[in-house]
Amino acid sequence: MHGSDSLRSVEEVHIAPLGYEYDRIGDPVVEYGVDTLHLLTDSELETTGYHERLERELTDHGVALAYHETDLDDVYDVLGRITTLIDEHQGDIVRVNVSSGPKLATVGAALACMATDASGYHVRTAEHLHPVAETPQTGETIMAEQLPSYPLETPTTDQVRILNYVDEHDTAAHTPNKSELIDFAEREGLAFISDSDPANDKAKFALLNNRIVEPLLEDGYVAVESVGRTKRISLTETGGNALRAFRHKLPAESDGE
Repeated sequence: MHGSDSLRSVEEVHIAPLGYEYDRIGDPVVEYGVDTLHLLTDSELETTGYHERLERELTDHGVALAYHETDLDDVYDVLGRITTLIDEHQGDIVRVNVSSGPKLATVGAALACMATDASGYHVRTAEHLHPVAETPQTGETIMAEQLPSYPLETPTTDQVRILNYVDEHDTAAHTPNKSELIDFAEREGLAFISDSDPANDKAKFALLNNRIVEPLLEDGYVAVESVGRTKRISLTETGGNALRAFRHKLPAESDGE
């Protein structure tokens, strides 16, 4: 938080994929006295009468609702959306409901908690109801159980910025090389260069390899191709997904330059 934001009170913020649920979403929100609830919605989800009833009930409890279009069948879309929302609520208490959406949304929500300081919870229910077009998928919640914390190693801010640069500059005519990555890092003041103040180009290449390229290569985020004496860097599909998941680490208006 910055400036006047540091004077505001800490809020209880929850994030939940909006599946065919009612009690599973609403009960924990009321129990925790939530200030803001972020609901991840999918265009493929058919709105039901109990969705509208849930909105009315929570609004009556003074909960501010925000909706975010998300592909709930895409783990990385869910992961990226939630990590971004968590980043926007630094200083607040953020909890994520991992049990309110479809299975892949559950995976993405759990990973988002592992990659951040947010707490995840799973809501146990007493009954399963059908059909979902008329009634929620489950009913009569028993309790909201906090998930254990399993930290997930995530790419550093510098690594995400390099991934973004490669993504934006890898074209059919040209693939970025290591010299271009160093030039970008120096222009933008990336920490792996600016904090070390390397004495010469050899030291800069060593830092790039040790702090950026080799870790990204080990994680399968980039591929390195030798073209003559030049090393060309390109994103893998996994690297593209990682960029989607951790795009919140980029500057607000970064365009890769």
